[in-house]
Amino acid sequence: MNDARDQGFVPGGHQIDSYGNGGFRFAGMSHKGSIIAMPTGIQSWACSMPSRIDIMSLTPVLAEVGQIDMLLVGTGEKALSPDSPFAQAMRNLGVPVEVMDTASAARTYNVLFSEGRRVAAALLAVG
Repeated sequence: MNDARDQGFVPGGHQIDSYGNGGFRFAGMSHKGSIIAMPTGIQSWACSMPSRIDIMSLTPVLAEVGQIDMLLVGTGEKALSPDSPFAQAMRNLGVPVEVMDTASAARTYNVLFSEGRRVAAALLAVG
């Protein structure tokens, strides 16, 4: 079967059911690796290390700037500085950004999602 899931994209908004062991569970499936969750869907994210997060790695989010109110960035086991260059670049484009560890970002994403907020999350997979 060749559907959207096979291409690394699950359409529609979904909560993150769980995270850890190098991946995430959402929409009744599991995914190994990092993800970007947006109101339009969840997709795989090629970024695997905090040092690799930059404005280019966040291109999928840039494509939906007018459709999101906030971006949460989960940077793995530890949070990076909220003034990281990628966060500053996103803010310069008018996107509010919160940088935190992946566990906190996933939990915050779920709360905001359940409130009906237009939130996006770029989440690095954690062990």
